[in-house]
Amino acid sequence: MKLKDGFILRTVAGETVVLPTGGVTNFDMMITLNDTGRFLWELLAKGTERDELVEALLGEYEVAPETAERSVDAFVARLKELDFLA
Repeated sequence: MKLKDGFILRTVAGETVVLPTGGVTNFDMMITLNDTGRFLWELLAKGTERDELVEALLGEYEVAPETAERSVDAFVARLKELDFLA
């Protein structure tokens, strides 16, 4: 899985946000990420696949495998809904 081009990750006023680039002014495309979301976003920027995302979460956070799977699936589903994935 890979993120589409045209987005940047920034910290604004202590919040992690994803902003559209390239002159896009549709702020409906701006999202705020928590620490886990930022972690997954950075992995997706490298083209990381679902199972690798789950394993990375398990290595980074103390969560049950089922929780990591649900978190990854929910995050990926939201990005698909927003059309952020290539």
